[in-house]
Amino acid sequence: MKLSRGSKKDLSVNNMDHNSSDWTESETTKHQDHVIAHVLGATVLGWFVAGEAAHLLLDIGFLWTIYLDGEMNLLPEGVALSELDADDLSSADKTELTFDAQLLLSEGREADGLKRFTAAPVECLITAVQFLAANSDRCIVIRGESVKIEVVTSMETAEVNVIPDAA
Repeated sequence: MKLSRGSKKDLSVNNMDHNSSDWTESETTKHQDHVIAHVLGATVLGWFVAGEAAHLLLDIGFLWTIYLDGEMNLLPEGVALSELDADDLSSADKTELTFDAQLLLSEGREADGLKRFTAAPVECLITAVQFLAANSDRCIVIRGESVKIEVVTSMETAEVNVIPDAA
């Protein structure tokens, strides 16, 4: 699993080629609605991709996990990182993730020396979340006032991409 950054103009990320007209709004579950209600008003500090999911650290000290199928989880950062069960993460990786999370929480997205997290290159105070689908691909659009961050996934190829962009 690798983190990729690409152009949002047509969502052409790796093998996930879709024109904006291919994406349709999808219904969210009650659980997704509940998670979204909690993340509104928080700011995305950074993220990492592991275990077929994107994990976004929020300034409120929670880790928002978005899975391939668009399902979500929201846990306190310390609990989420200790319970992280991804085949591609060693105990050393988890230690680095914990250190990075603490650095981001104390210094914000400008934190230097991150080893596993990608710091958010833009400030994104979450004002809205949209759930889109195109075939077996999903796109969670996290909107801020003037920016957005998209989590684009493919259930077919098990790819997860986080794409920051101007709104």
